[in-house]
Parts: sequence; structure tokens; C-alpha cells
Amino acid sequence: MPDHEPTLDSDTGFLLARAGGRAIRALNRALEPFGLRSRHYTVLMAAAERGGLSQRELGELLGIDPSAVVSLVDDLQRADLVRRDPHPEDRRTRLVVLTETGVKAFRQASDLGAKVEDEVLAPLDAGERDTLRDLLRRVAR
Repeated sequence: MPDHEPTLDSDTGFLLARAGGRAIRALNRALEPFGLRSRHYTVLMAAAERGGLSQRELGELLGIDPSAVVSLVDDLQRADLVRRDPHPEDRRTRLVVLTETGVKAFRQASDLGAKVEDEVLAPLDAGERDTLRDLLRRVAR
């Protein structure tokens, strides 16, 4: 039993969800002119970082249901931001890879993402931001 009554201000899960929701809503507003949402942005980020991933790998990395991954990749492919290339070692698998247009869009979205992050994390100094990222990495893994 906890030695104190839980409150919204002390519940870690609530605080993480609230902060995450605030960041996602702000990013979605910033990405709206590009026809993107935060989930599209994370797919672009993962494909850019890894140089191409299978849809299964994307789902595992991002913690997204496989059917949602298919829908997100379909959206991005229709917008000519990604393509599905044959996997060099597994002919049954396709890799999600950024197109040239996708690379440019990702760069623009990254700039917007950095601005949104600055706004959301404005109450924290640089050291606190680094500490927060380090702690979140540990919890997320």
C-alpha cells in the first residue's frame, strides 16, 4: 500500500500521459499543414534513422499494432514520402524507405518537431532536458 493518497499531481502514469499528450497535440498542430500527424512523423524518423525497415520492424520499434503500421505506411506512400523496396535478403519482405520527397519532408518536419519540443520543454533548462531524455530512455526500454 502506498504511504500517501495518490493524486493527479503525484501519479507518474498520469503525468507521463499528460505531458506526452500535450507534446503530441502540439506536434500534430504543427504538422497539419503537411497532412501529417505525429505517428507519420515517427515512421519517417525511424525509416530515416535506420535506412529502411520492414513494417514488422517498424511496429516493434514504435510499439504500434501491425495493422496501424500498414495504414500509416499506406498514407506515407500515397503522399510519395516512402516507398516499399524489396528486402535484399528476404524476397517476401519489403523495406519502408524514404523517397527523395520524404527526405525533404522529414527535414521540414524535424525542424517543426524541434520547435515544438522547445515549447513543450520550455520550463526546463538544458541540463534538465538531458536528464529527462535519459530517464525516459530508461523507462521506455
